[in-house]
Amino acid sequence: MELVVKSVSPETLKTATLVVAVGEGRKLGVAARLVDELSGGAISAVLKRGDLAGKVGQSLLLHSLPNLKAERVLLVGVGKDEELGDRPFRKIVAGTLGTLKGLGGSDAVLALDEVIVKGRDSYGKTRLLAETLMDGQYTFDQFKSQKAEPRALKKITLLTIKAAQAEVQRAVNHATAIANGMAFTRDLGNLPPNICHPTFLGEQAKNLDKEFKDLKVEVLDEKKIKALGMGSFYAVGQGSAQPPRLIVMQYNGGKKSEKPYALVGKGITFDTGGISLKPGAGMDEMKYDMGGAASVFGTLRAVLELKLPINLVCILACAENMPSGNASRPGDIVTTMSGQTVEILNTDAEGRLVLCDALTYSERFKPQAVIDIATLTGACVVALGAHTSGLLGNNDELIEQLLSAGKAADDRAWQLPLFDEYQEQLDSPFADIANIGGPKAGTITAACFLSRFTKNLNWAHLDIAGTAWTSGGKDKGATGRPVPLLTQYLLDRAKA
Repeated sequence: MELVVKSVSPETLKTATLVVAVGEGRKLGVAARLVDELSGGAISAVLKRGDLAGKVGQSLLLHSLPNLKAERVLLVGVGKDEELGDRPFRKIVAGTLGTLKGLGGSDAVLALDEVIVKGRDSYGKTRLLAETLMDGQYTFDQFKSQKAEPRALKKITLLTIKAAQAEVQRAVNHATAIANGMAFTRDLGNLPPNICHPTFLGEQAKNLDKEFKDLKVEVLDEKKIKALGMGSFYAVGQGSAQPPRLIVMQYNGGKKSEKPYALVGKGITFDTGGISLKPGAGMDEMKYDMGGAASVFGTLRAVLELKLPINLVCILACAENMPSGNASRPGDIVTTMSGQTVEILNTDAEGRLVLCDALTYSERFKPQAVIDIATLTGACVVALGAHTSGLLGNNDELIEQLLSAGKAADDRAWQLPLFDEYQEQLDSPFADIANIGGPKAGTITAACFLSRFTKNLNWAHLDIAGTAWTSGGKDKGATGRPVPLLTQYLLDRAKA
């Protein structure tokens, strides 16, 4: 779907549907008032009958109003002035899109620039609006024999004042790249695990390399992983017929002298739990255990489309965790790339085992900051639910930058403590460290484990176990998060 920005009066545009705002108490917005005057009070007449009160979530479709070039006018309720937050605004936009998709018109014009969203300027408000519109167009039906009907809606025009047009256009450009990155992430997550395995993800990286000239890709096979001394990473993949892959993608959009930012993604393409086998119910959703790697792919795609003036390295630790005669066992001790030894007490705590070696590998790039992204712990879902990602790390400035980016992108994270007291839960009598810390504070002890491998790095960890996908039922599917948060963080660094 194409998004176009224009600074014109709404009555001058010929369109299938013109969308205007009505505030609570049947208060007409500027655009609605203009349309009402041109149509001889048609909107006022409808409102007097009580058909629309202007509350958030309400809408009313009017046909063939006189003296207008628009075939239809859609009135949308926007609530009280200056009381509209991010979530209700997104609901208004999503509801509007749902109505437009059900109509026969190929285009629509949104005259919603006057709507005030708390804490948002023209850029921030438009980002929310544009991302909601574009993400709302997403479908995944490539494995259905009967595809979805092609939608009539092809173009939406966003109206704004002349003074704000440049900022609104910038927001649309950013939102488009982010939405494309989210769609890429969602596609990868929604693919079945018999197709989306570590080798497949390596092929996706090579396809990106062909599409974007500023990208350099290297895919390391199991022999190279073993030769690098990544005993922890290798142990996770050794039980599967699908060999592990370490995918390294470098984008150099900044100066050669500038140190890169690094994103490290957990790419467990299917997680049975290994010998510590998970319950069968809901195990199909363990195809989403590569959500961290998928979100790095999506963020990189957004960065490439925007050609941000930064250097970025993306490292994906991809493996399939399966039980077999070759699988690692509880009680095994492995040696990581850092030289530290790990006693594997539970093979279902495998994400940290692949990430620790990938984080050590990232040191060779001398990054300014490293962020790892992982669907790491069920404990994070218990703590924060499906709305907020968990955030921990060893650098206060980096943590604050990510929290700020999450707020700006409406893709929020929440910091959890990383106190030294929690480290003691990982003590092992036989190795340097155990891979689990018991039932208490599971998200924190998982991050404590990773912190042992990031002492030379400015590091943050995003646990997206609750936010990477929607669980259960017909609405099951990848969300594309935290691509908005990560892209916003990099936009802030690039000052784009």
